[in-house]
Amino acid sequence: MHRFMLKSKIHRARLTGTELNYEGSISVDAELLERANMFLGEQVHVLNVSNGARFVTYAIEAPRGSGSVVLNGAAALLGKIGNELIILSYCGLEDNEARGFRPSIVILEGQNRVPENKTGVLAMNGGI
Repeated sequence: MHRFMLKSKIHRARLTGTELNYEGSISVDAELLERANMFLGEQVHVLNVSNGARFVTYAIEAPRGSGSVVLNGAAALLGKIGNELIILSYCGLEDNEARGFRPSIVILEGQNRVPENKTGVLAMNGGI
C-alpha cells in the first residue's frame, strides 16, 4: 500500500508580503525551507490560520535569513501581511517506510525566526 504522509511543516509563519503581479507561488526564506526539508519548486499546501484560506502552490526561495514569507500571484489575494500561516508538504511512502518515518517540523516565533533555545526541527510526536 502507498500512503501519503506529512513530510515537512513550517508552523506559525507570519506573512511578510504579497505580490499580486508575479507568476505565482510562495516565497519562503531559504533557511526556513532548508530546515523544513523543502525544495525549490516543491508543491506545498498553505493554510492561512488567520482567515481559513487553504491552497496549493509551490515554494520558491526568498533571501536567506530575511524571514520573508510572501504570497505571489493569485495567492496574494488569500492573505494579508501579518497573517499566520502553516506551510505543509507531503510525500508518498510504502507501508514499511511510512511506519518509521518522521516529518521535519519547524516552529517559528516572532519575525519568522526559530527560537534560539531550540533547534527548530522537531520529530513528530502525536500532537504536533
